[in-house]
Order: sequence, then C-alpha cells, then structure tokens
Amino acid sequence: MTSPPYPSGQEPYTGNVCCIGAGYVGGPTMAMMAYKTNLKFTVVDLNQKRIDAWNSDTLPIYEPGLDEIVKEVRGKNLFFSTDVAAAVKESAIVFVAVNTPTKEYGFGKGRAADLTYWEGAARSISGNSGEGTALYNGKKIIVEKSTVPVSTADAMTCVLQNNNNGGAVDFQVLSNPEFLAEGTAIQDLTMPDRVLIGGQQTTAGLSAIEALASVYARWVPRDRIITANVWSAELSKLVANALLAQRISSVNALSAVCEASGADIDHLMTVVSSDPGVGSKFLRCGPGFGGSCFQKDILNLVYLCESAGLPQVAQYWHQVIKMNDHQKLRFGKRIVETMFNTINSKKIAVLGFAFKADTGDTRESPAIDICGTLLGENANVCVFDPHVPEAQVRYELKKFEKDARLSCAKDEYEACEGAHAIVVITEWRQFKSLDFARIFAGMAKPAFVFDGRNILPHDELQRIGFTVSAIGKPPHMVMAPGRALARHGSASALHRVPRSLRRGAGQGEEGGREARASETICENTALICP
Repeated sequence: MTSPPYPSGQEPYTGNVCCIGAGYVGGPTMAMMAYKTNLKFTVVDLNQKRIDAWNSDTLPIYEPGLDEIVKEVRGKNLFFSTDVAAAVKESAIVFVAVNTPTKEYGFGKGRAADLTYWEGAARSISGNSGEGTALYNGKKIIVEKSTVPVSTADAMTCVLQNNNNGGAVDFQVLSNPEFLAEGTAIQDLTMPDRVLIGGQQTTAGLSAIEALASVYARWVPRDRIITANVWSAELSKLVANALLAQRISSVNALSAVCEASGADIDHLMTVVSSDPGVGSKFLRCGPGFGGSCFQKDILNLVYLCESAGLPQVAQYWHQVIKMNDHQKLRFGKRIVETMFNTINSKKIAVLGFAFKADTGDTRESPAIDICGTLLGENANVCVFDPHVPEAQVRYELKKFEKDARLSCAKDEYEACEGAHAIVVITEWRQFKSLDFARIFAGMAKPAFVFDGRNILPHDELQRIGFTVSAIGKPPHMVMAPGRALARHGSASALHRVPRSLRRGAGQGEEGGREARASETICENTALICP
C-alpha cells in the first residue's frame, strides 16, 4: 500500500456524487463530504420512511454532531431521495453503501455475507447508465462503501459489464471501506486516521482512484490517503475489525480469570497498556462486543478461510466470536447465581440497550442476549436507554417470546423503582451521576448492582448498601469459618488453588511438577492453599 503517485495532469473531480443506501454509513459519510466540499451529493434509498426521516428534524440515526452538519448542508448540496435512476444518471461517482448482512440460508449460512442488496444496487446502476449518463474522463466510477467479501469488486464489475448496453460505459469499481466507529463517526469523518482507496492497477483504474482521492483531499491530508489494489483494500477492512474484536475478546477472557483469581482487570490492563507494544486502546472489558460490523466481518473472514482450505485459520478467528458469546452468557449467569439462583418474577432494571454509548444502534448488542437470559429465567425486565425507543427494544427481544415480562421506562429512576437489581450494559455517561441513595431507597432488599462496564462508583454504592458485582473484579465474599482471606487492594477475596495443583495431585513426574507448582504459586502470590 502506498500514498499515491497520481496520474499527472488529471483535474480534480468536480461532478455530482450519488450514494445508494441511506443507513449508518451512507448518510453520515455523504453529509460530511457535502459539508467539506462544494460538490452536490444525493443519497438515495428505496425506503421512503427512511428518506422522509433524513429530510425531517428527527434523523433516522443518532450520532453526536450529525444533526448540526445535516441541517447545515441539506437542501444546499446534500439531498435525500428515492429517485435512484435520476441520481445515478447524473453522477459519475456512485457509492454503494447497502446492507450486507450475514447469510441466513443456503451455502455459507451463518458465515458468508448476503450480497442480495449489493447485487440489486449493481443492476440498478447498470440499468440507469445508458445514453446521457454522467461520466468522468469516459468512466463511471463505482465505489464499494459497504463491507464486502474479498473479490466482490470483480463480481460487481461482471454484473455491470454484462448489463452495459453493449459496453457503452467503462465501469471502474473501487473499494473505499469505511473505518468509522459509531458514537465518534463525525469525528472520524472530520479527521480520519486514513482513507483507503483500492482499485485496478491499470491506467483507467489509477485515474479512477485519483478522481475519488481528489474529493477526499479537499479536507484530508494527502499522506493519509492510502491506495492499494482492490483485493487488499477489501481484505483490510475485515482484518482491521477482526483484530479489534480479537482484542476485546482477549480482555473479556481475562476478566473471567480476574474474577476467579482475585485480580482486578483495571489494575491488570493499566500494567499491560504501559507496554508501548500493546498500547491502551480497546483494553476495557465489558459484557461483549456488538454492532453491525465486528461479528459479521469476522464470520466473513472465517468463511473466506474455510473456502480457501484454511480450516485452522478459520477456527482461530471463529474462537473470537465464541469467546464473545461466552462473555454474554457468563455475565447473565453471574446475575442469576448472585441473586440466590432465582430471579423468577423479580424486577431487573437494565440500564442501556444500545451496543455502545453515543449511538442508538442495537444491532448485535450484548443487551439482547443478556436480557434474553434474564427473561428466560422469568425475570421482569425493565429497560431504559436514552436513545433506543421501546419499539426497537421489543423488536430485538421478540424472539424470546416473553413480551409480558418486558417493559421500558422513561428514565433511570422509573426503571429502578421496586427493582431487585440494576444491570448496566451500556456505558452512557449519565449513568455515572445518578442519585443512588434515592434509587436504593426505592428498591427491594438486598439491592444488587451488576456493572457490566465498570463505570459506576463502586465504593459509594457499597456504603449506601448495595451489593455490587462488577465484571472483571474480585467478588466481595463473606469469610467462611476457619478460612483465611488474602487482601488485594480494597477488595477481599478467597483465593483457592485448583485441586489439580495441590501437593500430591497426579502421579509420578507429572504429580511432582504439580506439587512444585502449588508451592511456587503459594509462595509468590500469597494464595491460601486449602
């Protein structure tokens, strides 16, 4: 991958731009491009309700800063429409940002990407690129913005060229994957770490790459615009998300070790992050990752590996998903076990339903499976999220068929009134500064708090009277008669050496190694050997 040389003497692109798909990627991306340039951008979608929302004062998605940008440019050089044909015809650059969900049928079910919407977009483009269509230097430039499997650009080129009215139009397909994080998408678009553009390494392909690069270069420094061949660009997005998800699952796996051993995950990650080779990003544990990208992209990578005859590589990456599923199940199980192994008909207040703070997106949110566990135990679950409406909560949880036990509150205090436990799933800042004394007074006793994000003031909650359980933190255990406790910071925990490491366990040389291991562990970590 390189920063360009660009084709010499090529003028910057000054024509119209169209984007097919008015979702989480297409809408904000085109809004920022319109805000930063004087080009005309039209976002099209067949969903009339979605387009109406983009043209209203209540946008279809929540993203900090998005409202202000859309209102600044909408009706000036940013337009939202259902007229796909007109927008495609008048634009020489056409972005494709349609949904590519995980396939739920047939070959590759549960792993491969479903490209139904993508192929529909390709056929729509070719069908509306006849005589009089806008071109740039004789080309129509199609830009993959959706996350797609490797070689999708080749497949799109095939569809376009075979529906091309006898080859009248030269279609150049580029890969320009988005690297946005929901909740910070506007910041990511304003000052991107990198803009990746992949295309054919031919004269026509390089010209198309430069045309798109010239649009970004109006506000992105040229040294942050990276070019590659199209296959590298397509794979880069999958790999970037897979590595980030792997990091989250690694920390979440260690959170279970911390809970079992008496270590504190925050202390552990503070030490680990001081290593410059590790760094500090994505080192906070939680109830599991969510969102539209991580799981889908890893499954896509798994399918790619399986298809390429790399089963061990596929299994390696699939383990990231398995660990994430385990973390969600483990958190839900911990709630039930801590509450005396029964939550039947107990009210549980769930704070947060979006998969992360500063977004209203609930796709693959850990809240779905955790609430499913609670509903499956016949709890009465009351959800509050400041940016997720009740209809969306009920839609995500309808598969559990426990609608009568599900309710949504207008604020945190209503959710917690009369509850036996509070479960924090999303790290909304407002949850940190609640009046917990007031909440405690209105709850059933004992009142439990399960902090899945480690954002609450645990010491204060304990002083008030809450029983606090935090993910990756040692439990506050009552000392049993005749047992000693090992102190770690302010938390007390009973540490037990596994039976397999006790003196005398095992036979022969193996048993001797285990006995020596037991002695070493007890000496070095002050564990109490039963």
